[in-house]
Amino acid sequence: MHKDITSHQTRPFPRCHRRTALAALLAATAVTSAVLTGCGAGGEKDGGSKTGGTSAAQTGKKVLWMGDSIAGAEAPPLEAALKASGAEFKNAASDGGGTVVEGDRMAGKIAEGTWKDLAKNIASFRPDVIAYQITTYDWGSPEQQRASYEKLARTAREAGAELVIVSAPPFKIDDFYKKYEGAIASAPKAAKEAADRSGGEVRFLDSSALWGTDAGAGKAQRSSDGIHSCQQGSAAFAKWFTQQLGTAYGFAPADPAKWATGSWTGEERYGKLGCR
Repeated sequence: MHKDITSHQTRPFPRCHRRTALAALLAATAVTSAVLTGCGAGGEKDGGSKTGGTSAAQTGKKVLWMGDSIAGAEAPPLEAALKASGAEFKNAASDGGGTVVEGDRMAGKIAEGTWKDLAKNIASFRPDVIAYQITTYDWGSPEQQRASYEKLARTAREAGAELVIVSAPPFKIDDFYKKYEGAIASAPKAAKEAADRSGGEVRFLDSSALWGTDAGAGKAQRSSDGIHSCQQGSAAFAKWFTQQLGTAYGFAPADPAKWATGSWTGEERYGKLGCR
């Protein structure tokens, strides 16, 4: 992300009451399942390996999570939810980047680092599910975007993993993003096309089922910066996304009561976003 969440909010963070995320999550209206295309039915930085311990044998799934700082804000409860569901998890989301799209010069430079990091993470973590959330840096033509997603699919297949691509939540299009608005809009369409062409090897998950399409609406659950999510929104995403993975891979997601009040609610990044 171009906005450094480590500095744009400077006031001290009052540690969140751990019941807040759970209460908001359980009070929320149930969200309908998203459409997954391909492969049948609905579907900490580098080196931050997280495992589900002995319970991981329940699902046999090892999930590598990729994306930018939006995905980074979603990662703490997602880790908690997947671990509680018996899966292993590694957060490879990157603040300030994370794209795989080899589009314009800037995106291509970021993508170069992402591909190198992915190779390292595959070798060290050996995921069987690679989950990529489309980033705010997936700039390029629709053809470049689709080619990059297809390259990601090939990389996953060669690693013995399945690929899930999830669209980004709606976020504020400020002056920085304005000139990339077309690419931001075409990225999920290109990802869906890549899934449709994959012969069932790629699942595309449309997150508008959870967030809607308006960044300014309450349903989008954006923080005060209009881009990232706070604890409650991130927990809602973790619940929803884990349900999609459970449907796709045949495991039962853990009840939010088992993970939504964990220590992750006090993650420093939420304070720097001004979350309460």
